[in-house]
Amino acid sequence: MALKLEMLRVFQTVAEHGSLSAAAAKLGRTPSAVSMMLAQVEDHIGDRLFETDRKNRLTPFGLLVLEESRRANDAFARSTEAIRRHAMSTAGSIRIAAVPSATVTLLPDVVANFRMHRPDVRLEISDVDTESVIRRVQYDEADIGIISADSGNRHNGEVVLTDDLGIVCHKDMPIAHAWAAGQQDDWDILNLEPFIANPLCRLVTAPCVQNLLMDCNLEARNTTALLAFVRSRIGATILPKSALWSEPSILFLRPNNHPAKRQLIKIHTPDKKLSPVARQFWDQLQSR
Repeated sequence: MALKLEMLRVFQTVAEHGSLSAAAAKLGRTPSAVSMMLAQVEDHIGDRLFETDRKNRLTPFGLLVLEESRRANDAFARSTEAIRRHAMSTAGSIRIAAVPSATVTLLPDVVANFRMHRPDVRLEISDVDTESVIRRVQYDEADIGIISADSGNRHNGEVVLTDDLGIVCHKDMPIAHAWAAGQQDDWDILNLEPFIANPLCRLVTAPCVQNLLMDCNLEARNTTALLAFVRSRIGATILPKSALWSEPSILFLRPNNHPAKRQLIKIHTPDKKLSPVARQFWDQLQSR
């Protein structure tokens, strides 16, 4: 008979409780059944595990087997728990594809609130550009998508956040000085510094911005990276006001000409019904 994990579990229980009766009560078996299994273990390994029939003192070899039994049973317990958690989360998982600015400005509060009530649900969040979000939702690679768009293009979704777009620059750079001095208050002020492009810039209709996009040789799609570049005085960019949390060195300037707003819109495949947990998350993405 091959040595089995259950045999090691029974042996470990007896060794740790010091008697057949106590171990049998713990295992929910009769003392005779436990004794029979211990005999099978000793027959299999070819040596005694206990010094006496009372099972209250291990042999030196028994101490070694106990150590290995604990390792094997602990590893099995960890694996079983991992499988259980995976099975639970797979049964209740949500795939979310969102534009980078949404992962910074919108999702943290929603995710924190959702996990308070549904910690058992697995959330898979990826940040990609709007076109990629739409494609993932269409091809069933994401249950819920969050995209950026202007007010005239909602992609059959629901608006969850509307905020102003403006110039984001370092407070010690030329744009900030010119703005403070009242020299300029429009999008043309972007010509004073190197321009860092990102997909949101295309929502601004000002001719200056469109020209800068054509000539720009630096583009980033991640909000964290954009702010890091501005903070390092590499240049200025365009972002929604909500993208700035506590950034004492960075300013948000809203030009008076060609006002631009960005909307975050939640989408899902119209002909596919959301799972119950995905519907819960969808409902928490409320307009603000």
